[in-house]
Amino acid sequence: MPRTRQRYFILALITIVLAFSTGDRATLSIAGSGMSRELGLDPVQMGWLFSAFAWAYVMAHIPAGWLVDRFGVRLTVMAGLLAWSLCTMFMGAAAWFVQVFAALLVLRFLLGTFEAPVGPASARVIAAWFPATERGLAGAIFNSAQYVSLALFTPLMGWLDHRFGWEHVFSVMGALGLLLAVLWWFAYAPPSTHKRINAEELDYIRQGGGLVELGASHAVRGIPPAPPPPTLASVLGLLRSRMLAGIFLSQYCISAITWFFVSWFPTYLVKDRGMSILTAGVVASIPALCGFFGGVASGYVSDHLYRRTGSLTIARKIPIICGMLLTSAMIGCNFVTADWMVIALMSLAFMGKGCGSLGWAVVADTAPRSMIGLTGGVFNAIGNTAGITTPLIIGLILGRTGSFYWALVFVGCHGLVAVLSYLFVVGRIERFDPGLPADAATAAARPDLMPQGRTDHP
Repeated sequence: MPRTRQRYFILALITIVLAFSTGDRATLSIAGSGMSRELGLDPVQMGWLFSAFAWAYVMAHIPAGWLVDRFGVRLTVMAGLLAWSLCTMFMGAAAWFVQVFAALLVLRFLLGTFEAPVGPASARVIAAWFPATERGLAGAIFNSAQYVSLALFTPLMGWLDHRFGWEHVFSVMGALGLLLAVLWWFAYAPPSTHKRINAEELDYIRQGGGLVELGASHAVRGIPPAPPPPTLASVLGLLRSRMLAGIFLSQYCISAITWFFVSWFPTYLVKDRGMSILTAGVVASIPALCGFFGGVASGYVSDHLYRRTGSLTIARKIPIICGMLLTSAMIGCNFVTADWMVIALMSLAFMGKGCGSLGWAVVADTAPRSMIGLTGGVFNAIGNTAGITTPLIIGLILGRTGSFYWALVFVGCHGLVAVLSYLFVVGRIERFDPGLPADAATAAARPDLMPQGRTDHP
């Protein structure tokens, strides 16, 4: 009997969840102009509203990862979707609150808190539903949701703001999120208990290193005894793995490049390159499309390399290192004058950033089996601290120099640091066993979970 392909539907489902997460956090950037004018919010207050999300998002990741490990992907994602969609809807009713700014600040903070489980949950989904030979492409497609979201939801939210008013940006996006929560609850289950997967697909995933039983206890036997709550000791237990520490450092560098494009890139085009804001908005979408292409292509190349070589180390490192080397191309913008050359270099840099975004596949490959959610939470928390530091440091550089010259050097060098980390810190890519010294983890690997002939185990 031909095997089913239910894993691709599950990948589409978790990718849509991330797309909505990205879209909901961007609602304020679209509705902010009309909202600030109508509600009397000054630029400083708007700045606090933007930053409140990032602070909460970073702080919530580690406890969110533990919750994913404790209660499973299905329940945690559904609860997060319901909660953040309600927060989004309430922001559309901000005018009803007596203290408008305080209410919005709390809602933005809660939005960041409730969106945090998506990343850790995705690591468990990819680890459970995909064999190691397909995780690179699965992780790349999941990560591409951030680009797809901006392409799909930005025009919709702009039209809603123009046609009906800023309030409806929040109400419509929130309502769509509630519908998605219902769909998620009825459509998602772990592989071993999913009704639409057949034995052939289940065996294919299991024999390829997929952790098909991951989360099954939540669906079949009830919630098992809780794993230890996240503590400083448990986080440090992950960091004592030189491999994981290097992966976390690289993710911070990759995220720093992302946050430059999200925050300062349009300003760079307007102030340093003299473009109009309308032109800059259109032009800024070109690197994003290149990032999407780079991300999906790198996932395909990574899985192809794994099938050819049997080595996770080769398969994951080569696309990441090549991609992060390309990100330094943005420094070349300091030495060209033609606008098309600037866009070409920035597009090359963002395509490289997309190629380097195999991080979630690497987490699925390396996280301890009992701590995949927590590991994903630490990974994403460390990475997203760049959302706090990078815009601030670039602002300080601009305030001191009045130019983007050193800002581009600063951002471009992050790619080189990521390359050095993967070359000299990460070492061999394999699943970490926190109960053993880091150098003994490989020796303790269970051979029955390894495909025959593999030199690295998933």
